[in-house]
Amino acid sequence: MSKHIVARVAELPPGERKLVTVKGRPIAVFNLGGEFFGLMNRCPHQGAPLCAGDLTGLMTADTPGDYQVSRQGEIIRCPWHGWEFDVRTGQSWCEPSRIKTKQVPVEVAAGEALVKGPYVAETVAIAVEEDYLIVEV
Repeated sequence: MSKHIVARVAELPPGERKLVTVKGRPIAVFNLGGEFFGLMNRCPHQGAPLCAGDLTGLMTADTPGDYQVSRQGEIIRCPWHGWEFDVRTGQSWCEPSRIKTKQVPVEVAAGEALVKGPYVAETVAIAVEEDYLIVEV
């Protein structure tokens, strides 16, 4: 596995999501109160784009009509058929023992660390000859 920079932290405020593509794969990245999580942007049911779904919470009731909402903004609902997935784990709320969407690890790294880190920018030599650009690969 290789790491890819996909956004600045400031581009994704708490409660928001961002669709990114890495190696041709669409990934939904979520900011849950300053913690970042990634899920493949595909519902395992019929392939709907999860990033387009509603972020919701869990509703429970000890008695009829006495509802409580918890984990607000941590559950993504499939926009096609309403299947729900835990943004933190990818686990389904429909059939948790059997169904989940693929989780993608997300980490925050300081820009300074990235410059000093193990990342090497790929360079491509360019030469100008007679008003033409020649790219050497």
